[in-house]
Amino acid sequence: MKKRLNKKPLLSVVMPVYNEAETILTVIKAIKKSSVRNKEIIVVDDGSTDGTSQLLKKHKLLIDTLIIKSKNGGKGAALKAGFAAAKGEIIIIQDADLEYDPREYETIISPILEKRADVVYGSRFVGSKPHRVVYFVHYLGNLLLTFLSNLFTNLNLTDMETGYKAFKKEILNQIVITENSFGIEPEITAKVAALKIRMYEVGISYHGRTYEEGKKIGLKDFFRAVWVIIKWGVKLRFLPYVKLQLGL
Repeated sequence: MKKRLNKKPLLSVVMPVYNEAETILTVIKAIKKSSVRNKEIIVVDDGSTDGTSQLLKKHKLLIDTLIIKSKNGGKGAALKAGFAAAKGEIIIIQDADLEYDPREYETIISPILEKRADVVYGSRFVGSKPHRVVYFVHYLGNLLLTFLSNLFTNLNLTDMETGYKAFKKEILNQIVITENSFGIEPEITAKVAALKIRMYEVGISYHGRTYEEGKKIGLKDFFRAVWVIIKWGVKLRFLPYVKLQLGL
């Protein structure tokens, strides 16, 4: 009798979408071509107004789970809906533009598959893979936010704001996400750090786009991220220490 082969864990690809009619189908098709065969695609349309919703409905056979929201709630709100619908043992976030390459899924989730990691971040700032040269101001902003986040979490990440984050589902189940905006990136990082789990970074390529090509993140998102880092840093790292010292 032949031994039964162990089936690879299901990968849930969660993609928040807002006004990406020009790129969404290309990204979905790239995900389907990914070398990770055992996967599901969960798309959350976050109140798009450019025809993205209609396009997704028309091609819904390409998607395993399609969630259409009537109003724009932000990246965090869309991700929360996607995480709740995910059935996989591993969850990865995929942006709906062309900045991140689904061909790199295996590279990102391999530390989890090898039972060395619980969470993996794909870093745009390590490794030798190609990176499009775009805005210095964004690069500087990423460095500042990552430095500030590391200061509070005591991690040594190089790219806290990366769009490629992969988690064991059991880890995400332990986290309550409150941020509805791009502030979800530092919030989820702070809460993962507080769990004291095994965390890895791997180098990824990055094909950044300009504002003319549809980039949405701006200065207000930077300041929101700073606030979220300080808020959760104090609550999760320093407040428990203060209470312990005061005997509370």
